[in-house]
Parts: sequence; structure tokens; C-alpha cells
Amino acid sequence: MKIYFGHSKGFDYKKELYEPIRESELNIRHEIIFPHEKSEMPTNSKEFLKTCDLMFAELSYPATGLGIELGWADALGVSIVGIYKSGSHVSNSVKLLTKNFIEYSNSEDMVKKIERFINGL
Repeated sequence: MKIYFGHSKGFDYKKELYEPIRESELNIRHEIIFPHEKSEMPTNSKEFLKTCDLMFAELSYPATGLGIELGWADALGVSIVGIYKSGSHVSNSVKLLTKNFIEYSNSEDMVKKIERFINGL
């Protein structure tokens, strides 16, 4: 499965999101796309999303760019799953795009819950 991870740039996403996913079984079983893994420059995520089966959106930190990506994913028919840290506020607008949300407490918990979700598809 080809999976895109969208997120805000307002946190240490390389350490908190990219590393745990890359070090997990998810990285072996699926093609994972992170928008800022190779460069901090803006990426053409719309083109990535055209080829993806699934998008995980890290919603703990609000971001306009992530909202745009969510709109593209929805328009392109890409399934969306929102993930967020316990205690974070998730925008009501996102709830119009998906009914699938994963609340997690730490990176290990996040990976476990993402794996469980994918295995249930």
C-alpha cells in the first residue's frame, strides 16, 4: 500500500513522526511518503496524493498546508485517517472529511495503532 503522511511543520516531525514510522514494520510492508524527508522546501503533495491509497494526517498541530492537502486527498478519493496526540484539539472541519481518527499517547502507541488500523482494512 502507498501511504502519504501529511503534517504541520510546527513540531519536530522528523523525530516524532518520521523516525518511529521508518523504524517500524510499516516501513517494510508499505511504501511510505513523507513530504519533508529529503528537503524543507515545499513539495508537490498533490502529485504524490494522486498515486496514494491512504493518507494519514497528523492533526495535533493546526496547519493551513495540511488543510490544503486534506482537501486534495478528499477530491482525489484518497482515504484519510486523522491521527493526533491525546489532549489535542481536532478541527471540526476535518471531521467532515473522515470518520477515521486515531488518538495516541506517544510514538510507540501511534505506530501500534496505525498498524492495527491498516491490518483491519
